[in-house]
Amino acid sequence: MLARTQKPVVFLFALAPAGWLAWRTLHDALGVNPVEELELTTGIWAYRFLLLSLAITPLRRLSGWNTLIRFRRMLGLFAFAYATAHLLIYVVVDQGLAFKYIVEDVAKRRFITAGMVAFVLLVPLAITSTKGWIRRLGRRWQSLHRLVYVSAAAAALHFIWKVKVAVGEPVYYAAILAILLGVRLLWRRRPLTAPRRQPAQA
Repeated sequence: MLARTQKPVVFLFALAPAGWLAWRTLHDALGVNPVEELELTTGIWAYRFLLLSLAITPLRRLSGWNTLIRFRRMLGLFAFAYATAHLLIYVVVDQGLAFKYIVEDVAKRRFITAGMVAFVLLVPLAITSTKGWIRRLGRRWQSLHRLVYVSAAAAALHFIWKVKVAVGEPVYYAAILAILLGVRLLWRRRPLTAPRRQPAQA
């Protein structure tokens, strides 16, 4: 029974920021710059859920809680959903579908370039997140989904370059990402660097 309730609880947890943001929008409680607040909040939550999805495997291996793997795909898809909302607010609300200026923004402003790279890399990962695509791609699926680390790195740059200060929250998130990447690299290198077992003496 507990296992059946875990996913709905995580789903509601992941949906809560969107609900709170919708409530604030309806009650005109977004501050002096509502569009910027919408962009910032959806972007930060996309980044947070992306980091949470990346943290699942290390937490599972360190804690032994194998059930955590059940939430990785959900958290990744919520990261994509918030990132999509972030992009749509920028394109539709902020820029008013003025694609000429949007293209110029992407080309000239490095933080927007990094954000667009992060989003574009998430698209194929979201599309191929189903069990059907996992079966079709086989081993290639894992290779493709390693792009999530590149996307996360681009998101880190997007956040740091957006606020224009290398202190505080953007640096904390970048440090978390660096730790997750470091742990993954350590685990990948460990079989190569482990000492060989010496043959038993006669």
